[in-house]
Amino acid sequence: MMTQTRDLPLRVKSVDETGKFTGYGSVYGVEDSYGDVVVKGAFKNSLEDWASKGRLPAMLWQHRTDDPIGVYENMFEDDDGLYVEGQLLIHDDPLAKRAYGHLKAGSISGLSIGYNLSDSGWEYDKDKDIFILSEIDLWEVSLVTFPANDAARVQDVKRTCKAGGVPEKVLVERLLRDAGFSRRQAKAFIAEGYGAIDPRDAEKCAEDLQNLINSIRS
Repeated sequence: MMTQTRDLPLRVKSVDETGKFTGYGSVYGVEDSYGDVVVKGAFKNSLEDWASKGRLPAMLWQHRTDDPIGVYENMFEDDDGLYVEGQLLIHDDPLAKRAYGHLKAGSISGLSIGYNLSDSGWEYDKDKDIFILSEIDLWEVSLVTFPANDAARVQDVKRTCKAGGVPEKVLVERLLRDAGFSRRQAKAFIAEGYGAIDPRDAEKCAEDLQNLINSIRS
């Protein structure tokens, strides 16, 4: 299982003075910066599992598990994506009140889902050069300041290496892209090693790779 986050521009349809808001935690058919595309039905099994527990995924601030800021009251898939209805606890939690202020002002720029992805939950479309996500095990939907977060990927690589395993190629490729490699460079590096990188880009790629190594070591 790969612990991931997926970030996108905030799609809030409404927010009122009580702290209630509606919007989309994920939108179908849109390629993100990592070449991922979520398809309709990707959340079906996960939402059914949550329903059997009588709960919904967590509402977090910046993916911090110790910073819940409210509750989701409704969450379902429609023709556009993962529709959510949330309640920020603005009268009971100062952080939720702060998040509400930023939400109203428009200074919050992203929603991000936190999820697990099994080997059978995705496939690579070689012709379109995209990763199709067909089954997502959803854990949380966060309000985030910037729609970018590679911490989960770095931590997953650390855990795999500490356990004596080898991280999956797709995860390493995404980490390389987080570090500054282009999609073409990351794919070439995974397939053929450092010698596949254009000599004109070698110095910059070496610096990006070293930064990535430092992140994983730390």
